[in-house]
Amino acid sequence: MQLWSDRRLRLSLTGLGVQCLLALLAVGAFSVNTGNNLLYLVFSLMLGLFLVSGVLSRRALQGLKVVGLEEGNLFARVRGGLRLRLQDGGRGRLRGLELHLTLDDSQVEPGFLGRTTRNGEALVVLHARAGHRGWTRARRLELRTRFPFGLVEKARFLDLDQELLILPHPRTPPAPPAGWRGEGHRTVTQEGTSSPEGARPWRAGDPPGRVHWKRTAQRSQLWVRTFQEERPQGLHLRLDLTAWAPGRPFERELERLSGAVLQARLQKRDVSLELHGAEAAREVRGHTPCWRALALVQAEGAGERPAPEPPLS
Repeated sequence: MQLWSDRRLRLSLTGLGVQCLLALLAVGAFSVNTGNNLLYLVFSLMLGLFLVSGVLSRRALQGLKVVGLEEGNLFARVRGGLRLRLQDGGRGRLRGLELHLTLDDSQVEPGFLGRTTRNGEALVVLHARAGHRGWTRARRLELRTRFPFGLVEKARFLDLDQELLILPHPRTPPAPPAGWRGEGHRTVTQEGTSSPEGARPWRAGDPPGRVHWKRTAQRSQLWVRTFQEERPQGLHLRLDLTAWAPGRPFERELERLSGAVLQARLQKRDVSLELHGAEAAREVRGHTPCWRALALVQAEGAGERPAPEPPLS
């Protein structure tokens, strides 16, 4: 049952509130007909309960201001988190708020804000599931509360109008066939156990098999060998935009590359992405910059998927 509505505020009765209101009207009618002072007292207490519920729930909605909405790494068709930062004017006030975010072509689960901190800041994580990659827009934030008693629900609307970037769905990439040009490995020498690098003085815990006997005889003290090995340091990805036409195959290729970036991040490896367009080529480095570049690119060709090219040199 909606009592009134405007652009920024809505007040409505809950099911329990409707029952209490009917009971209130019944008690008021009996008290008028009978003149019983006890019924007048009960009527006054029930009416006061409604007034207290309305005043406190209205105070719970006041004094909040949106500071920012952080997207983090939000992937298409994957449940991810949005960090909503609020500034609290009534520090430490009990709120009991449900937060509903309106996001274009996305489903956002409600969040909850119970009590804000006394430093004036509040952080709420909202879980969203976007439908496609690219830019989307957060339209409005709705604050709802039934605090206290659950008789009256108040809602306040805050306009956001903020753009968020949705990253491509991180599809698990299959094992690349021989000659696949889309990705390659870069290596760098790191300390390990593969080939001799040098020698250093013995330390507690060094295995006896690493003792460098020639250097030990020269220095009259124990020296051990140090080793190095080749370990994969980074992943290099390439995407030729002129070889792809807009459509589902191009989107699946972006999802495959996005999944490769995710695997590199989980394996704590560096990643770089080389994009070739009709006008120029550019290269980006880092996991998040690569994801954002994949989210914004557009196919520039009119052909089908290119055939595999010779492997990287």
